[in-house]
Amino acid sequence: MDPVIGETIRNPQTVLTALDFAGVAVFAATGALAAAREKHDLVTFAFFAAITGVGGGTLRDLLLGLPVFWVQDWRYIAVCLAAAVGIWLLGWRDWRFRALLWLDAVGLAAYGVMGAAKAMAAGASPLICIVMGTLTACFGGVIRDLLAGQPSILLRREIAVSAAILSATVYVALRGLETDRWPAAAVALAVGFALRAAALRWGWTLPGFPSGPRA
Repeated sequence: MDPVIGETIRNPQTVLTALDFAGVAVFAATGALAAAREKHDLVTFAFFAAITGVGGGTLRDLLLGLPVFWVQDWRYIAVCLAAAVGIWLLGWRDWRFRALLWLDAVGLAAYGVMGAAKAMAAGASPLICIVMGTLTACFGGVIRDLLAGQPSILLRREIAVSAAILSATVYVALRGLETDRWPAAAVALAVGFALRAAALRWGWTLPGFPSGPRA
């Protein structure tokens, strides 16, 4: 491999940027799909895509005291708009709303890693890195569901938030063991996606609080 290319791949900023764009693109697509399910117009498509794509990362940056990423780089909003237009141009497809679940699974895993990685780069403690990864992965989806009038992922027992927690935890643990960034990110993303995919495939849920005897 060319030494320059190798150094670019190992650069932490390259890892963060790649994960950030991937997470924004996937979540923006889920936002546009949610708008499609409700048969909204193109402007609402764009709004849903943008608020879902950048919502979690915005909360993360504000809590970490960092410049909000999409304000500093217009390409993130451009990615959201492109996702909205792409979903709109696809027109009605029976598979689109099934795709929403799977894209959301990818987004949860990718953004769980991304949030943890950015918090780690900002010098946060391991536990805070995991929390930031979870918030980054879930907050945009919470806003999307509220706007679409759908039950929030926080109010459903299905395994979703847990997948983001797992991705963030595995990434932080591997980095703590001095694993390189790309392998750590790849493993963490794969593990988080596998958990969410298994939950979708076999209907896995977390146990609910047991009901006690009535007074």
